[in-house]
Amino acid sequence: MNNKIAFRPVTLTGAQQNELLAALPREALESLFEHLELVQLPFGKELFEFGTAMEYAHFPTTAIVSLRYVMEDGATTEIAVVGHEGVVGVSLFEGERAMCSAVVQAAGYGYRMKAQHLRDAFAKGGTLPALLMRYNTALFAQMAQNAVGGRHSSIEQKLCRWLLDRLDRSPSNALKVTQEMISIMLGVRRESITAAAGKLQDDGLITYRRGNITVLDRSGLEAYAGECYKVAKSEFDRLRVDVARC
Repeated sequence: MNNKIAFRPVTLTGAQQNELLAALPREALESLFEHLELVQLPFGKELFEFGTAMEYAHFPTTAIVSLRYVMEDGATTEIAVVGHEGVVGVSLFEGERAMCSAVVQAAGYGYRMKAQHLRDAFAKGGTLPALLMRYNTALFAQMAQNAVGGRHSSIEQKLCRWLLDRLDRSPSNALKVTQEMISIMLGVRRESITAAAGKLQDDGLITYRRGNITVLDRSGLEAYAGECYKVAKSEFDRLRVDVARC
């Protein structure tokens, strides 16, 4: 796999594909252009790992990034997912270390900025600090609900929430993902995911073929996912309303 990052020019319409960047006043956004780089984010690219300094912050546009915690024995659990609504790798203190790993789960593009440049922009005040702090609140809500759901939800509910989180950040109702990947992210056996996906397919909520999952009934999936998805989704919906007011 070629994980080399390819650079592209920065444009106003391109940067505004990220909701946080789009919420900035035009003058404030354009002032960041000299520090923003449009980069290709290939599947499997590790943006940072646990315990390392976060050199860049990434604002995804079409890519989806998985935030993960990896145990000493190699076991992996996903704690959050970030797409065009957010940012990955915000480091507001010099020398700050990552508390998790960030890996590109759906290939696409995003804008990156050196951590120091983001800190400088944050220190100037204005809309950017408010946006970042509001987004962190929504991200924390997602992490909290994932923790609660991981303990109290059924495998089917966990799978529904996982699929919906990706659907919210994807341009269509079709997702390219293997059962093996889902099992790793949810920290459960692959056989459990196979059984859960089979049940959802029998209920007419999804179809699954050769690493491709298509959601047929989103409302049904949301009803199945239960409270944890709804709470986190409501927080991101409030974030979008707040962002629109900026």
